[in-house]
Order: sequence, then C-alpha cells, then structure tokens
Amino acid sequence: MYKEKKIAVIVPCFDEETQIKKVLVSMPDCVDQIIIVDDKSRDNTVKVVNSVKENYNKIILIEHKKNQGVGGAIASGYKWARDNNFDVAAVMAGDAQMDPHDLFNILDPVVSGEVDYSKGNRLFTGEAFKKIPKIRYFGNSVLSLLTKIASGYWHIADSQSGYTAINNKALHLIDWDKMYKRYGQPNDLLVRLNIYNMKVRDVQINPVYGVGEKSGIKLRKILFSLSWLLLKLFFYRMKEKYVIRDFHPLVLFYSFGAGLAAVSVPLFFRMAYYAVINGDTPKINFLTWMLCVIMSVQFILFAMWFDMEYNKELK
Repeated sequence: MYKEKKIAVIVPCFDEETQIKKVLVSMPDCVDQIIIVDDKSRDNTVKVVNSVKENYNKIILIEHKKNQGVGGAIASGYKWARDNNFDVAAVMAGDAQMDPHDLFNILDPVVSGEVDYSKGNRLFTGEAFKKIPKIRYFGNSVLSLLTKIASGYWHIADSQSGYTAINNKALHLIDWDKMYKRYGQPNDLLVRLNIYNMKVRDVQINPVYGVGEKSGIKLRKILFSLSWLLLKLFFYRMKEKYVIRDFHPLVLFYSFGAGLAAVSVPLFFRMAYYAVINGDTPKINFLTWMLCVIMSVQFILFAMWFDMEYNKELK
C-alpha cells in the first residue's frame, strides 16, 4: 500500500520479451498488484512474465486472445482494477521507458485526493528536447496542442504520455469498453474525463530513451489518424458536455466561427478566379472575405476562451 491506499499498476505489453523483466524487477514495493496485460504478443513475453511470476506473487497476467492495441490492453487492466476495488490504478509501459522512481510523483496527487487523474509530462524538464528524438518531440507538440482543444484541459501538455494514475471514482465512471483501443487512448480518455469534470494534473517525469525499446510508431500515419480522431472527439465533447449535460453558449460561438470559415472558402476562390481572369479583384468580394475571416477567428477564439474559463478549476 501507499499512504493507506491500495495501488495497482497496469503494464500493457506487446512483444516486450527483452524489456518486461526490467519493468517487473524494478517495480516499487508499495505496489500491491502488478497487472500484466499481454496483447497477443508474437514473441516470448508471456514466457518471461511467467518465469518472474513464479517468485513474485504480486503479478496477475491477463492474456488477450486477439490483439486489441495498447488502449485495449490498458482498458482490460482498468476493468480488473475496478472490479477488484483498488483505490488507484497506475499505468507503466512494458518497454521500460518509464522511470519507476517517478511513480511516487504520479501517485501523490491522486492518493491525496487533489485530482482524479494524473499524467506524466516529459516536456517540463529542460532535458526533454535533448533526450526525446526530434521528430517525436515535434509530433508530440502538435498532438498536445490539438488535444488541448479537443479535451478542454488547456493546462495539459505531453498528451501522448502513458505514465498515469487514476482513482477509484473515475475507474467506475468511465465506460472502458468504449475507450479508443489504439495509440490515441490517452487523448480519448482525457476527453471522457473532461465530460465528467474530473480533475487532471500534469506531473514532471524523466524522459527515458535508449534502453532497448523498439518503437513501431510511424509519425506521418499517427499524426493524420490522431488528428482525425481528435476532431471527432472534439465534437463528441461539445455534444456531451455543452449541449446534453449543461448548455453553454460557446457551442454557438464555435458554430458561427466554423460557419463563417466555411463561407470564406468559396469567397476566396471567387476572388482568386477574378484575379486570374480579369487581373483585378472585386472590392466587395475582398471586403466580404476579409470580414468572414476576421469574424470567424474572433468567434473561435472567444469559444476557446470560454472553454478555458469553464475548465480552469479542473487541475
């Protein structure tokens, strides 16, 4: 136990035979249960876990019969922790990229009751830019900005960090069967937590790279797929939080902003057409386009500001 709270740590695994033992043997003693969720690994991950498990009774092994993705593996662990009534469930990757010494910092705000969910932020430290591969740093920064807009947690960065802790209340609120099952799981979960007005906090952690991990992430594909996911999650949050549960005028501001932005597109092409054909742009066309662009930006910025104000207490 940690500060009189039962702690479970969920370790999602897929082809981590070279790394998983490092994670298990370095796990802090305060952890009551280690839930290994093997997501249909193709290597000897399960065999390695079972060899450690023989001498370590804290380990529970859940084996997926079909690969579900990292989000699906985490969801299975969360459901186990919820059903066994753990006070806090943390997540540590199976590739040894999460420093076990940081676990206490991740747990503290949740265990103390200050927040419902805490997540690691590798960008706080000045060493982040040096340690994190540059292309991943760039991709993470872009996705963090988009996640702020989609989730409503404007104070949160490093959206793709999977080093997290969640309390029992949130474990019971979220429908884990509906959570996104692939790489966008942290983004999806932040949106769902915001809908329920759960408090979330970033915690500084140490970025760990070059420990033998293998990344199968293709940035170009991930940026496109997650950007599309975040757009859908944004509309889902607007509907669930600001229409169904509690109507807020920011929905109208976003709608007017988007509508004016849509109108400005054909106006721009009409303006460009006349500029090419006649060598001149109709003044009324230009003024109307400029008005639509300016008003669209203003409406969207005001909507974002309203969203920030509404969620400023959730940290």
